Amino acid sequence: MKIDSYSFGRIVINGKPYTSDVIIYPGRVDASWWRKESHLLQLADVAEALQTKPDVLVIGTGYAGIMRVPRETVERIAAQGIEVKVERTAKAVTIYNDLEGATTVIAALHITC
Repeated sequence: MKIDSYSFGRIVINGKPYTSDVIIYPGRVDASWWRKESHLLQLADVAEALQTKPDVLVIGTGYAGIMRVPRETVERIAAQGIEVKVERTAKAVTIYNDLEGATTVIAALHITC
């Protein structure tokens, strides 16, 4: 999967536009992803992604970086042997595209705020 472009509220993946937050898995996109608390990422919010045991989980915190990712959440993911990269979504897109194809990577991207 390749992210073709990203702008506030819109992301294009493999030529298909999305206007909601997404999780990009190898071979598919979950465009119905939402968190229990809108701007707070909890372990349960990425539980399905973690079950696939990616090498890297890239988390996009939004255009302005409003979504918070608590240190405890990052530590608990890392304890499973998964590298975690947390960045504003524009940078997360670049990281994801750089890693995709070289390793098993999943991206959880908040595409607004």
